[in-house]
Amino acid sequence: MSTTGRSMAGASSLETAARATVEGHASALTGTARSIGPKAVCVNTQAAGSVAMGPASGHEVVDSWLSEHMDDLISWRRHIHANPELSRTEFGTTEFVASWLVKAGLEPRKLPGSTGIICDIGPDTPRIGLRADMDALPMQEYTGLPFASTVPGVSHACGHDAHTAILLGTAMALAEVPELPVGVRLVFQPAEEVMPGGAIDMVAAGAMEDVSRMFAVHCDPRLEVGQVGIRVGAITSAADTVELVLDSPGGHTSRPHLTSDLVYAIGTVITGLPGLLSRRIDPRTSTVMVWGAVSAGKAPNAIPQTGMLTGTVRTGDHATWSLLEPMVREIVEGLLAPTGVRYQLNYKRGVPPVVNDETAVRMFEEAIRGLGPDALADTQQSGGGEDFSWYLEEVPGAMARLGVWSGQGEQLDLHQPTFDIDERALAAGVRVMTNIVLNAR
Repeated sequence: MSTTGRSMAGASSLETAARATVEGHASALTGTARSIGPKAVCVNTQAAGSVAMGPASGHEVVDSWLSEHMDDLISWRRHIHANPELSRTEFGTTEFVASWLVKAGLEPRKLPGSTGIICDIGPDTPRIGLRADMDALPMQEYTGLPFASTVPGVSHACGHDAHTAILLGTAMALAEVPELPVGVRLVFQPAEEVMPGGAIDMVAAGAMEDVSRMFAVHCDPRLEVGQVGIRVGAITSAADTVELVLDSPGGHTSRPHLTSDLVYAIGTVITGLPGLLSRRIDPRTSTVMVWGAVSAGKAPNAIPQTGMLTGTVRTGDHATWSLLEPMVREIVEGLLAPTGVRYQLNYKRGVPPVVNDETAVRMFEEAIRGLGPDALADTQQSGGGEDFSWYLEEVPGAMARLGVWSGQGEQLDLHQPTFDIDERALAAGVRVMTNIVLNAR
């Protein structure tokens, strides 16, 4: 990701519209969030001659909603943050989101496993899909915030609490717009943090039926609040896992010629596989293989009988992704054959790269410019994986990076136990997501 030198684009306008500035998380919002105005029906308009509300009127509704309900938006995020749930156990978060959607007069549909929600708003036409992920990480939080995680060893260190609150706010605001120019499919997804990801479950449950394009935002602590980064093409990478289990008869280190030297074989693969992949794959595809764990033996004078290697192989190129598994298998076989060591290779395909469609990016860019003249930021491709890519295997779409850094102090990275956001980013997220819908033509 690139860090721009721009000022906090759009921040002042967000503060005015949101009517709330985060003050260092001095206190948590408590109590029950107030009711969200008149109930809005989950529109299923098929009558001929219906006229869509003009974009300006829709934007005014969103402005009004944010002005009145920014405290609620922050409260939702803090509630989810304080009550994190791991992948495929997001029962409380699902219930929380569903209850607010029902209060708005919408009809959320839970997935069969009771984690994850699909909900439609607006005309029953090919819809624009908007997605948020809901799961937390198996990581202890060390922020010291008054609304920090109450679950030991579990925390929202990747911003999914913000993603969920933003999409919930988007739903509540759009529900108050009398007529939308297009239908909207809200997708509150479980299990993004595990491979191959909960997006597959959502697709299997019909989340992509009648959806023409799919959109999402992800927190980016390298961008300031009020900035949103977007790019055409790959914005994340494919991420696969390689697990290699080796075994040999073992033996004494003084007589390696009488056995198969398992540690030597491991060393051959540790250096050989990444090196040979780098010579077989076009470097412009941003393909990289890195080992994360190795284990074998205990005694210095004994050749071990078993060992294991685990690592990841990543690429930003979709065509290369399909070539990696057979190529890894071929290289490992060639490296280990002379050693006489037996092995089992477990290659686990993860997620494809998120490849942003050009038309969807242009729609995002128009929505982002609605935050202010300097809101649109550049961004680079990440080596991380993101299961939003499974939706883009079905329909075109795009993911953008939402600035969550206050502009002061350290830029804490995702998946750190001290990660937090500047909550003004919630309003920016709602504005961008609603702008995508209201600007649709």
